Amino acid sequence: MLKFDRQGLIPAVIQDDITGDVLMVAFMNQEAFQRTRETGYTHFFSRSRNTVWRKGEQSGHVQEVRAIFVNCEENSLLLRVIQHGAGACHMGYRSCYYRRLLPDGTYETVAERLFEPAVVYANTPGVGAQFIAPVEFAAPLETALRQLYDAYLYLRDHDLSEESNTSRLLHESLDRVGQGAINQTPTTAPWLYLVSRLADELQELAEVQRGEHVHSGQQPDTILEGSQVGYWLLLLAATAKLHYDDFTPHVSMLRGYYERYSADVGTRFIASEQQENCLKLLTAHEPSMVVQGLQSGFALIGWACAQAGMSPLAPAEFDLEQMRRKGLIGG
Repeated sequence: MLKFDRQGLIPAVIQDDITGDVLMVAFMNQEAFQRTRETGYTHFFSRSRNTVWRKGEQSGHVQEVRAIFVNCEENSLLLRVIQHGAGACHMGYRSCYYRRLLPDGTYETVAERLFEPAVVYANTPGVGAQFIAPVEFAAPLETALRQLYDAYLYLRDHDLSEESNTSRLLHESLDRVGQGAINQTPTTAPWLYLVSRLADELQELAEVQRGEHVHSGQQPDTILEGSQVGYWLLLLAATAKLHYDDFTPHVSMLRGYYERYSADVGTRFIASEQQENCLKLLTAHEPSMVVQGLQSGFALIGWACAQAGMSPLAPAEFDLEQMRRKGLIGG
């Protein structure tokens, strides 16, 4: 005789029947529990969407039930399952418990990402509590960011220093970095100068989400600061002579957008762990670390857009409009 709570729900722990790993925790109502028993595959109740859903109905990563256990007080369930597909976590991991809590309150990722959420869910309805389907954003976001990056590459490859401060920065960075200036102090080394400017904008983007940096309101301020973060990230990518497909910023932005809805970890996430990781990787100026740092930075923009309740397209569209006004790209 199961004891559902006042909302008619009961928590269910999902465990891998082969490895014993805890994959996830979700809620079932009477209907979800009944469907699970009837079909042999896990069903849960989404509190945000107010509906029953079958695990894996979008990704194909279904869970085949092997056994159901009830705790001593009959108010929680343990389901042992065969996990089909890459994983149970819609963030791309085998288990939802892919992060370890450290003594200082930050997280350490301890598992390997097995699939890319923005790809798996690109053509499906929304995933998670409150998530807006990425199909609305994926294609236009990639188009906008490719157009922006192409413009920066043009300014890098053509000396328009008298007309464009961006072109001047790129040319100075390439000239000095090529002479080993990366080993100089941040005030004189162009690479570290770009990283330091990025650090300033990342901090302001975090402060916008905490309500500490206010001009016009959270959404317009997020657009402004998010576009500034993207600007310095793309300058770093151009200076490192990366191709767009080397770091795919639109995928990282969508991943950051997912993070906001997978676990509401608060503004501490954007202000500390991810920000620090991004800058550390970029400061190292080692090719593979630079790519990871750029991806981490773009994920922060996506996270901030979700935090502000706005489209991840907004900062890129703002930048494109600025470029058009300056005559650097066509209308």
